[in-house]
Amino acid sequence: MINKISLFRLSTLLLGLVFTFSCSSEPKSVSFENNSYENHYEADISVSIDEAIGNSEISKVINFKINEAIISTFSDVTKKTSLESVLEDFDSEFIDFKKQYPEASHPAWELHIETEKVYQSDEIITLTINTYEFKGGAHGNDKIKFLNLNAKTGEVFGFNEIVENSESFKTLAKDYFLKSIDTEKEDSQIEDYFFGKPFQLPENIGFSEDGLVFLYNVYEVASYNQGYTEFVIPFNFIESYLKVK
Repeated sequence: MINKISLFRLSTLLLGLVFTFSCSSEPKSVSFENNSYENHYEADISVSIDEAIGNSEISKVINFKINEAIISTFSDVTKKTSLESVLEDFDSEFIDFKKQYPEASHPAWELHIETEKVYQSDEIITLTINTYEFKGGAHGNDKIKFLNLNAKTGEVFGFNEIVENSESFKTLAKDYFLKSIDTEKEDSQIEDYFFGKPFQLPENIGFSEDGLVFLYNVYEVASYNQGYTEFVIPFNFIESYLKVK
């Protein structure tokens, strides 16, 4: 009896260890938190970005890629290696401008950066990066960028790693684009939106809970007044083209 009880306890212990090991070996989803930079600048600067929590290798890669993607949205930042340096240089440039042209230093220059995690699965994480830059003039420059990350490695997915880029995929996207634009302009041609060229896919394609999002930034389609052009193809219509989801 003692031996049977000992064997039972040993078996129970081994099963527990196997269960614990199998659970710990399962990939864990990355969690995010939103962090803001303290505003101590003379220019009007605000930053609110999502960052992966923890010191795991994948969290470090994700945060590096987010930082890198934000920096890439600005012009003339080829030598910048950190977001802090971008903010400091923008503020220093504004201070120098005020010294040279004090009468033209109002309103203050603006730089606003905000990210949002809009989709996360076992395969892919999609964030939007929203930036607005104003240095005087009629209006500022605003831009939205999709960042699609491999949920298992943290690396950035290329477009061809996300979808099967084919003519039928492009045709499907074109159909949804036509539905999204002003249908009242019966005499307008699709070339009117692409500056004389045929339909083009946008630079920014990302995931949302509703499906695959296609977004054209200002000036990418038609005039500035056109603003953003965005449409969504639901998963059930585009699933056959997706390599990840």
